[in-house]
Amino acid sequence: MFALTVCDHIMIAHSFRGAEFGPAQRLHGATFAVEAEFRAPRLDTPSHLLVDIGLAKQALRAALEGMDYRNLDESPEFAGQNTTTEYLAAHIHGLLVAAVTAGGLGPQGAGVSAIKVTLRESPNAWASYEAAIA
Repeated sequence: MFALTVCDHIMIAHSFRGAEFGPAQRLHGATFAVEAEFRAPRLDTPSHLLVDIGLAKQALRAALEGMDYRNLDESPEFAGQNTTTEYLAAHIHGLLVAAVTAGGLGPQGAGVSAIKVTLRESPNAWASYEAAIA
């Protein structure tokens, strides 16, 4: 399996509901380093590309744009959700799958079989979501 990873970052504000979140129930900020790993069983022939790295970076930035520098508690898209790191990884994954299926990664994107999204909140804590493209 081949993999190509691109990175970006977002800065958000949010709060959580539930006693298990302790002080994070109050509004707080988070900065995430976001990695999107695109996987394919083979490279495109004859170019030997998994996907165009520039298009992959554009797709990731587009997926993040609606969250970056925003209070997620005020976004209708996230109404009623605890926007945990795990939840956001799955959300971004869905946006990237939509980009791939819409042709946003160019002709090589048709060969992408899975995507893994990792959000790193610190060097000591991160969460990922990965799944095949159906």
